[in-house]
Amino acid sequence: MTKTIRSPRLRYSVVIIAVIALVAVFVIRLVDIQVVQAADLNDASKAKRSIPVTIYGARGAIVDRNGVELADSVNRYNITTAPRLVKGFTGKLGGDRLKKVSVDDALRALAKASGGDVAAMQKAIAADPTSQFAYLVKGLDVKHYEAVAALGIPWVYKDQQTARVYPMGATGGALTGFMGTDGAQAGLEYSYNQCLAGKNGSETYERGEDGVQLPGSTRTTEQAKDGGTLQTTIDSDLQYMAQQTITSAAKTLQAESATATVVDVKTGELLAVADTPTVDPNDVDATKDKGAFGSRALTSTYEPGSTIKAAIAAALIDQGKSSPTDRAVVPYSRSFPWGGKIQDSEFHQTENLTLTGILQNSSNVGITELGERLTEQQRYDYMKKFGLFEPESAIEYPGQPGMEYGPSPDWDQQTNINSMFGQGISTTAIQVASVFQTLANEGVRIPLHMVKGCETADGRTIDAPDVQGSRVVSAAAADQTVKMLQSVVTGGTLVGMKPISGYNIAAKTGTAEVAEGSKGYGGQRITSVAGMAPAEDPQYVVTVTFTKPQTNKWSSGAAPAFRTLMSQVLEKYRVAPSTAEAQLYPSTW
Repeated sequence: MTKTIRSPRLRYSVVIIAVIALVAVFVIRLVDIQVVQAADLNDASKAKRSIPVTIYGARGAIVDRNGVELADSVNRYNITTAPRLVKGFTGKLGGDRLKKVSVDDALRALAKASGGDVAAMQKAIAADPTSQFAYLVKGLDVKHYEAVAALGIPWVYKDQQTARVYPMGATGGALTGFMGTDGAQAGLEYSYNQCLAGKNGSETYERGEDGVQLPGSTRTTEQAKDGGTLQTTIDSDLQYMAQQTITSAAKTLQAESATATVVDVKTGELLAVADTPTVDPNDVDATKDKGAFGSRALTSTYEPGSTIKAAIAAALIDQGKSSPTDRAVVPYSRSFPWGGKIQDSEFHQTENLTLTGILQNSSNVGITELGERLTEQQRYDYMKKFGLFEPESAIEYPGQPGMEYGPSPDWDQQTNINSMFGQGISTTAIQVASVFQTLANEGVRIPLHMVKGCETADGRTIDAPDVQGSRVVSAAAADQTVKMLQSVVTGGTLVGMKPISGYNIAAKTGTAEVAEGSKGYGGQRITSVAGMAPAEDPQYVVTVTFTKPQTNKWSSGAAPAFRTLMSQVLEKYRVAPSTAEAQLYPSTW
């Protein structure tokens, strides 16, 4: 039997070789980690411990003329976690003594503090137990967030953002518009989004292996910038009054919709623009009528009816073609060579009326007989100067009708006649208000507007509208027209309206037929009243308009709402009463 003799030297050599090989492996691996993969591993390491956080730039507020907020942004908090870090811990959980806290105990306490749902939180964590992020609760206000923070749960984090709130709800909701998941959706929010929108910034913080934020590790990578404040001309108190007034009246009249406007005569500022039905921007989904998403006073066109007669009368006087006491023989109806025919709203024997009487009785026949003393082009030009046939230049609001009429009228023979009593032409409630603002302001039209400008975060004012006034008719023509309009209240189509004690009122009614496409005009009406006070020195213009009223289809049905709103305006702004009775022109001869 032969014995194998192992040399100690050989065994030593083998060990040395093995050690060298092992060291070589470690060296190669170290070089690979520290040199070849260094950048990638470093980034991965940072990604696990460096947590990015968005800093939200607050959206600017929309405020009324007195700084009252119509729309504002408030802080809201989403509560998040890293599921891989969720485990029991030792803490106080909002109490005074340290104790062992299980995951279920922590989630129950979190649900109680936030109003969240334990089952939903458990599901979010279990969806991917190894992930770095999951939402537990969304949209907490400051009070609920502070209650959550007081629990001291180490694996719970905040995600701060802003939410849009509308303190006045549906009052002015059609004006402010609203925000959606894709940003600004309607109203001033949409038109002035560039002014209001904030710019988000970002910061990062370091998180330890236990998931707790490391003190002093927060670093801002980009500063957030808040949006500007949109300053409107709206008086929120008056807006509420106008909203309540027309909502109540529309219900009484069983009207499909209604609008109201209040204008400061001297400045052209819109103090109230109310619509019903309207949208509550805090609960947009509750609004089933999509037409209520915007302001009908600004976007809906209609045939204004007899309110336009005031503009025709002023143009006649301005051109020297008529006067308040100018005489006309006015039959009930009038026929034309092309086969057209017009008539007054109620049958009457042939009457001897002055221009004042024509306005007082709202005679279609009378206004066309005198109106034809102006050429078709002259009437068209005056209407345009009064603010018809084009969007209001000083108002930025989505959905305003284009109304891009040419330099000359494109009317058939019937429309040429009908336009003098407000049929066959399209206006908005704002445009009618502009006509009466012009007459009340001694013939000078100031572009109506509802925004003063946007004050940026650095104190600059931008987006101020151009409100340069322009003369439409002479001061004498405007003054005489206003005096004639007092007869509408004292003895004409508004004679049934209860007077506003102490004030002389000048106004005009409108009852327009509603076109039904190819069927022509049907039985539905749009009724309105537009007027000013006090008549001897007008300060405010008020208009109310009702679409398709059922219980009273005449302008007399709109009169109570006009009176209520005008009374509220005069009282709110403490307008001095008239010092003398109205001096009226004769209406007949």
